[in-house]
Parts: sequence; C-alpha cells; structure tokens
Amino acid sequence: MNSPQHLAWHETLDMHELVAFQSIGLLKLKKAFPEITDPALKQLYTQAIKGISDNIRELLQFYPLAPRQEQDDENNRNHNIPFYAGDLLALFKTGVRNYAIAITETATPALRNVLKEHLNRGIDMHAKVFNYMYERSYYPSYNLDQLLQNDVELANKALNKTF
Repeated sequence: MNSPQHLAWHETLDMHELVAFQSIGLLKLKKAFPEITDPALKQLYTQAIKGISDNIRELLQFYPLAPRQEQDDENNRNHNIPFYAGDLLALFKTGVRNYAIAITETATPALRNVLKEHLNRGIDMHAKVFNYMYERSYYPSYNLDQLLQNDVELANKALNKTF
C-alpha cells in the first residue's frame, strides 16, 4: 500500500478541533497565570502551559499535510473578537457533549427532562454562536484552507504570548 500524500479529511478536521481548543485554552491559562499566587498551583499551570504548548507545536507539524483547496481569501480581523467568540463556541460545544453524556447516566425521569431542556438550549446557543462566527468569517467551516490558516494564527498567538 502506498503512503498517502496528505492527511485524510476526517483526521484533518479532528486535528483542527484539537489545535483550536488547545490554543484557546493556552491563551486562557497564560492570561490567568499572573493572578495565581499559590506556588503549587503556579507549578501546575506552568506544567499545563508547557504540555499544551508542546501538543500544539507537534500537531502544527502535520498542517502542511492537510488536504488543500485552491482559493484565495484575504481576511483582516480584529484579534480579540474571534478569540472570545471561539471561546464561547467551545464552551457550548463542550457543554452539549457533557449534557449528552450526563443524560445517558440519568435514571430519574425529572432530572432527565431538565437535562434534555438544558441540552436543547445548549444546542440552540451553539448554533447562534456558530452562525455569528461563520457570518463574520471567524469560523470559515466550508473553507478548509482558511480554517487551518486560522488555527495556525491562533496557535502561534497562544504559543508566543508571554506569561
């Protein structure tokens, strides 16, 4: 069997999710770091920052292997607004996953009903945040090249932020 010339689409998209999520998390850790006064917690933050930074650097090495589309798209953006929007999207995406898992562990009908309501609200909010981001080209989900370029820019911003 010949070795593929590029990554598969599904693994590229999973890689995108990992890099985007970890980049946002890394920025949040670095922003919080100056506020940490407990030495043991500060050490945990330092280890987390190093570990996540290493993860991002290792994953970015695979970006040149991502499948590419031929499109030219210039995108000048305010750097803070996409970050905050992406953080909000990740919050609701993770919430939807957590509620979906919690429902499968629920035996009490009244609690299950409440969790379903929360899940549906989370799904609706996720859609609203996604649409906000998509309409402003902060999340160009149908343009893989731009999506991956956004990941690289966010990852580099997170890696280069001092703490």
